[in-house]
Amino acid sequence: MKIKFHLTVVIALFATFQSFSQKQYKVYTVAFYNLENLFDTINQPNNDEEYLPSRGWTSKKYHKKLDNLGRVIPQIGTNDQQKESPVIVGCAEVENKGVLEDLVKNYQMIGKDYGVIEFPSPDKRGIDVGFLYQKKHFKPTSYINIPLLINNDMSDYKAKTESEDKSDDPSEVTVSTVDKRVYTRDQLLVTGLLDGEEIHVIVNHWPSRSGGEKKSSPYREAAGRLNRKIMDSLFKINPKAKIITMGDLNDGPYNKSVKQGIGAKLKKDDLKQGDIYNPFEQMQKNGEATLFYRDSGDIFDQIMVSEGLCNADSDKLHYWKAGIFNKSFLIQTSGQYKGYPLRNSTAEPGFSDHFPVYVYLIKEVK
Repeated sequence: MKIKFHLTVVIALFATFQSFSQKQYKVYTVAFYNLENLFDTINQPNNDEEYLPSRGWTSKKYHKKLDNLGRVIPQIGTNDQQKESPVIVGCAEVENKGVLEDLVKNYQMIGKDYGVIEFPSPDKRGIDVGFLYQKKHFKPTSYINIPLLINNDMSDYKAKTESEDKSDDPSEVTVSTVDKRVYTRDQLLVTGLLDGEEIHVIVNHWPSRSGGEKKSSPYREAAGRLNRKIMDSLFKINPKAKIITMGDLNDGPYNKSVKQGIGAKLKKDDLKQGDIYNPFEQMQKNGEATLFYRDSGDIFDQIMVSEGLCNADSDKLHYWKAGIFNKSFLIQTSGQYKGYPLRNSTAEPGFSDHFPVYVYLIKEVK
């Protein structure tokens, strides 16, 4: 009887406007998606030569890529009960603000009226993170890109070694020969009101594993510490701040950058004020994945939430659950990479080599 009652509760709560113990809940989907090389066809002063007409990346292919992404994003987190598209989408691997503006104008997305926030970053290939939001639900009040400042001796970084640890991320860490700075993506902090409640969202794309996981790990550990520093600055203002940090971390939930840098917790029940909960750690333990490399799956794409979102009153925004959006149309069905995400290339526009991830925020509707 207890099992049946528990299932009834879950089913009732999952329906966006269904009754649960005489209460109704509104569900908001917050998502992250690595868009894998969303480049236009215009030659920019960044390393975009791979995605130019001279290399076979045509306007037709670019718009096919936009069509593919425009098909995915409005569906992330939707199902038979939850019909609403994500109110917030963090993005990675975008060339510039213009490609995101083209994306939100795609015929499959234009009705959602997404706004765009994006800053150029010093990444070697010029790829940035970005932020999409449904204007009717989210009102940004401030946003800033925060650089990841790392200075390192080039002798400590031996590129293209330890090939057994190397990922297929084409974005290599660049170390300046002048100031020894490691150039990588900034972290984007957006603060705003989600249907009247303040939340803070940090969008990340941490340094890649190019050159080997072990050799490049210090850069991601630095990214984790910066992420934590940003969150701590918000907690100083409001110890119960509602913070979401999301991104392609190029590390799993178990890595030092996440467990120690951010201090992410496995169990929601263990949270204290100022703690961060990572629901994707248990998913990784369960064998789920957002990307694959050499037949090994992992979860590099993660969304974490602060204690203030886990222990809020029922009539305020609070975390409910998380998921990986891996519908069949996003999966390679044949060949060497059968079962992998259906990735993008200059030869054939696909979707992405990462599956999108999402969390549900809910609040009681009175």
